[in-house]
Amino acid sequence: MILSDRSIKELIRKGELSIEPLEEENIQSSSIDLRLGNDVIFYKTDFIDVREDIPVERVEITDEGLVIKPKSFLLATTLEYIKLPNDITAFVEGRSSLGRLGLFIENAGWVDAGFEGQITLELYNANSCPIKLYKGMRVCQIVLAKLDRPAEKPYRGKYFGQKGTTPSKIFMDLLKKGE
Repeated sequence: MILSDRSIKELIRKGELSIEPLEEENIQSSSIDLRLGNDVIFYKTDFIDVREDIPVERVEITDEGLVIKPKSFLLATTLEYIKLPNDITAFVEGRSSLGRLGLFIENAGWVDAGFEGQITLELYNANSCPIKLYKGMRVCQIVLAKLDRPAEKPYRGKYFGQKGTTPSKIFMDLLKKGE
């Protein structure tokens, strides 16, 4: 069941759901708008090997904004730090207004129950012209859904507690398996 604005506000008031900093007007009827954080990451390599930590370039977004070149991919973060309870999961969607400009905004598709941290976003400019974004602007929305019961194993994975834009850690999966 997707949570309504009333349910979201109640969970926040009870302290069961945390979104910091939160602006009340960002709570929509069935989602919460999240804002662009302070930094982005570009992968700086000609070849990606998933068994290795990939070199990145971290760029702070200035007050003048950030220009995303056509056909460019980068990682960004939300300004908000969220803490989901063990019985709430979430998914992130890019804002329609930005999608209509050709900017695709995703995250890995799902935020597991029990997750805590800032959300890393994948941005891709599918347009043929540059798009300029500004820190603090609303870029995506998070939709919350109630599980039928609390998760037996709430999320405590490699991205738990992340702050700032966080690059892929897929190489850690392969290290765990001894590959």
